[in-house]
Amino acid sequence: MTISVGDKLPEATFKTMTTDGAKAITSAEIFTGKKVVLFGVPGAFTPTCSNNHLPGYLENHDAILARGVDTIAVVSVNDAHVMGAWARFTGGEGKILFLADGNGDFAKAVGLDADYSGGGMGLRSKRFSMIVDDGKVTALNVETKPGVDESGAAHILGQL
Repeated sequence: MTISVGDKLPEATFKTMTTDGAKAITSAEIFTGKKVVLFGVPGAFTPTCSNNHLPGYLENHDAILARGVDTIAVVSVNDAHVMGAWARFTGGEGKILFLADGNGDFAKAVGLDADYSGGGMGLRSKRFSMIVDDGKVTALNVETKPGVDESGAAHILGQL
């Protein structure tokens, strides 16, 4: 079952890269007492994710934070090293929290997992965005077709 507006996010543990290497970070550490814009992508370094989805959040970083958001985070079913490299490559390091959901546990727990095995990528996340206020989903946008329409930064700005 897919998570819905009004639902609390499940407990999850992600990995993120730090100067000391990969570090575990829990959903409680990320979301408790904070307003977070979380967006999910099928894969770091993939064309739509790198050329369309992530850039909108980087370009609108200040505007999103100005609307009372504490953290902007991106999650993907990739390992922490890939997510760390993507953060550095895109200039997102220090602006966006890059979360690795290596086994897709979070994607499955919120019902936003997708089977990309036909394209050789296996289990991935659907493309989505959400606003999470103190662990509770207050807005949810899931793409139903290829591209970045509903889950992009411009749409989120309109929801804040």
